Amino acid sequence: MGSAGVPVVVGLDNGGTSNNATVLTVDGRFLVDGLLEIPSEVRSGPDAAIEALARALDGALAQTGVPRELVRAVGLDTPGPASATGVISSRGSTNFSQPAWRGFDVRGALQRRLGLPVIYHNDGNAAALYAHHVYFGDEAMARSSVAAIVGTGLGGGVVESGKVIAGAAGMAGELGHVHIPLNGLLGPGQPEPTCACGFTGDVESVASLTGIERNLLPYWLTRHPDHPLAAEPLARAAKLVRGYGERGDALARDLFTQQAMALGRLFTVAANFTDPHAYFVGGGVVEAAPEFRDWFLATVREHTVLREEQAAVATFALVPDRDMAGARGVAIAALEALRAVPEPRPLVA
Repeated sequence: MGSAGVPVVVGLDNGGTSNNATVLTVDGRFLVDGLLEIPSEVRSGPDAAIEALARALDGALAQTGVPRELVRAVGLDTPGPASATGVISSRGSTNFSQPAWRGFDVRGALQRRLGLPVIYHNDGNAAALYAHHVYFGDEAMARSSVAAIVGTGLGGGVVESGKVIAGAAGMAGELGHVHIPLNGLLGPGQPEPTCACGFTGDVESVASLTGIERNLLPYWLTRHPDHPLAAEPLARAAKLVRGYGERGDALARDLFTQQAMALGRLFTVAANFTDPHAYFVGGGVVEAAPEFRDWFLATVREHTVLREEQAAVATFALVPDRDMAGARGVAIAALEALRAVPEPRPLVA
């Protein structure tokens, strides 16, 4: 429960079906230990979804016994694509498919509804920020990291000195659409993978659930025509393949080796572009049996090419507490915003 009189920030993780909420004190203590979910109502349109987010905040405060007057700011994350200020893409998205969502300012609408400052990140950036701060602790503000979150698509984030790099248009950290070399990654006769965004050979076309259904599984089933997954509808088979991977199935391990190789090549790009202290992997692919997720992370590491000096200081790790990482990440972002100091004066006239 909350400590009497200690101000807090609230983190709200908005998803296609549920909102998850957490509460973080200004002295850095999370007051919610696990998931605190309610329906997100996003399919009912923006008005219903904003009200659901407000209810999620009220529920978190009731759960922790924190008076509303102690809330100083709110962190919000949603699935992308969206701008750095929380404006949903003009084309909508998988979760925000109704026309009313296109170009909708979800951050601004929630801020008006709550009467509190709202800080926004997409869900990949939020998870990346949480992983960074949990792993580095007291040293977080002096460290850098890159995180790849494997889900329906491929999200992620780049963190430098404890802060998410947003970019000029808010598109930094869209790691799924980084092109990677395919030589040596594809099997004999395997078509070049295509992404729903229109790219060919980006990371998401391989390392995502959509990539499995669209590109990887159709190929590997031609190599294993008698495999039990061949009798399943492709969309269902794509969701089942991880279970086979956990049991050491040859088709599944070949498929996930390709995903791990793709992430390794992405991290090789990151090594030569940002040279981070840590590389994090999260998402459904690592929500698996320990042997499988350890094998997968080791395979990613094997296919990440680092210089000797980089290998001596870099680490590879899994994103912790994935179900809570989004809400906790944006709560950290809200707390960072409260602690921010004005920019220094220019060094040159």
